[in-house]
Amino acid sequence: MITNTPCVIFAGGRSSRMQEDKALLPFGEFKTLTEFQLNKLSKIFSNVYISCKTKQKFDFQANFIEDVKTQNVYAPTAGFVAVFETLQCESFFALSVDAPFVNESIIKRLIDADNPILDATVAKTPFGIQPMCGIYHQSLKSSFLQMLEQDNHKLGFLLKNTQTKIIEFQDDTPFLNLNKPQDYQQALNALH
Repeated sequence: MITNTPCVIFAGGRSSRMQEDKALLPFGEFKTLTEFQLNKLSKIFSNVYISCKTKQKFDFQANFIEDVKTQNVYAPTAGFVAVFETLQCESFFALSVDAPFVNESIIKRLIDADNPILDATVAKTPFGIQPMCGIYHQSLKSSFLQMLEQDNHKLGFLLKNTQTKIIEFQDDTPFLNLNKPQDYQQALNALH
C-alpha cells in the first residue's frame, strides 16, 4: 500500500525521561530511530516528512519541517503549526518518532476510517487515546495556533472538543512509546 496522504514523523520532543534525544538512538540496523521510522514509513507513504526543532541534529537527507520558533516549547503543537503552514494539504498522518511498532495494518485502518468532514481520526488502545498516531485535517490549524498562543499543549483536550473519530485497537503492544530507558530496552528486545 502506498498512499498519497503525507506522513509526518514528529521528532522534536525534549526526551527528558529518556535523558538523551530518543530521535537519535540507534534502532535495528539504523543509526537512529528517526531513520528506522523514515525507512519503514516510506514504504507506506509517497511523501514522508520529519518535524523537528532543528534539522541540524540529523546527519542524513530527508524532508525536514522545523517547528515554528517558540520559547522552550517542546510539545508537538509548534510542529503541527509548522506542518500545516508548510504542507498546505487537506490532511496528514502524524506519528511520533518513538512509536516504532505502529505498522501498516494500523495505519491502513486509520486512513480507511478517515473522512474529509472530520477534524481528526486517531487511535485508541486500552491504555487510552494515542494522539500522536492519527490523521489531522487543515480545519484544526486555527485551533493549534490558538493552543500555541495560550501555551496549552493538551492534544487530548483538543481532540475531545473537535470532530474527532476514535478508532479502537485492542492491543497496546504496537503502540509502545519509548519514553524511558527501560522502554527502549524492551523495544530492542522485541526487535530481535
